[in-house]
Amino acid sequence: MKKKLKLILMVFLTISISIGALGCSSKKDTITVGSKNFNEQLIVGNMIADMIEDNTDLKVDRKLNLGGTNIAFDALKNNQIDMYVEYTGTGLVNIMKQKSMTDPDKVYNTVKDYFNKEYNITWLKPLGFNNTYTLSIRKDTAEKYNLKTFSDLAKVSNNLILGCTLEFNERQDGYPGLKTLYNMEFKNVTPVDGGLRYTALENSKTDVIDAFSTEGLLKAFDLVVLEDDKNFFPPYYAAPIVSNKTLKEHPEIEDLLNKLADKISDEEMREMNYKVDKQNADPAQVAEEFLKSKGLIK
Repeated sequence: MKKKLKLILMVFLTISISIGALGCSSKKDTITVGSKNFNEQLIVGNMIADMIEDNTDLKVDRKLNLGGTNIAFDALKNNQIDMYVEYTGTGLVNIMKQKSMTDPDKVYNTVKDYFNKEYNITWLKPLGFNNTYTLSIRKDTAEKYNLKTFSDLAKVSNNLILGCTLEFNERQDGYPGLKTLYNMEFKNVTPVDGGLRYTALENSKTDVIDAFSTEGLLKAFDLVVLEDDKNFFPPYYAAPIVSNKTLKEHPEIEDLLNKLADKISDEEMREMNYKVDKQNADPAQVAEEFLKSKGLIK
């Protein structure tokens, strides 16, 4: 009887250990991908999740649409997620609380070194697009004055009306700074909130607006995006950031996700945002179609 009981206990213990081991294995073999709470983030979040699912045996748990920068970053620091896509300028200014810099490589290297040392987080290679401020105009304005760059715009700015957000009009890294660097002085400045900037521009109530370079509305209104030829605006290049713990357990992820490096141009990201913002496309579907077009997934 004792031998039988001992045998039963041994079998039970073996099964318990096996189940426990399976549970640990399952957790380690699952990668949790997060994102912030706007459409561009949903698209790129799905991209990195698709890359892992399609090219490895790892399972992916998608915790997308988490919230703003603080929420997503805290989730990564606290091991609630393994990775998400961040922007270099956001890392420098919002998270590190440092002054803005204009050199893209310097910003990237600064955040990469700091995050690794202070947070045990690795910045992978940038995806290619830079979601920073820009200035945009109608095509007829661009053709009339032959405008391609901010420097071109500065030469004729006294003939034009700037319709920007109130914040852009007051921030040193907005219009005040542009006036100093480019000697840009508009005939009039009319602060306009949010999407109304685009409507005012379309109706010729203004001639120039501030925008983010990958906004879908730029395509929706068929606007010309001018080149910041003196690199005034800080760089906001998007890149996956991953906990060092995750990379230690799954080092293959780094080379895999770095295949996305420089694969997404500003124009391509703008097009994808347009599909979601204006055509109500599914961010996951848009992400999948893009990766297939680049031969990154089957």
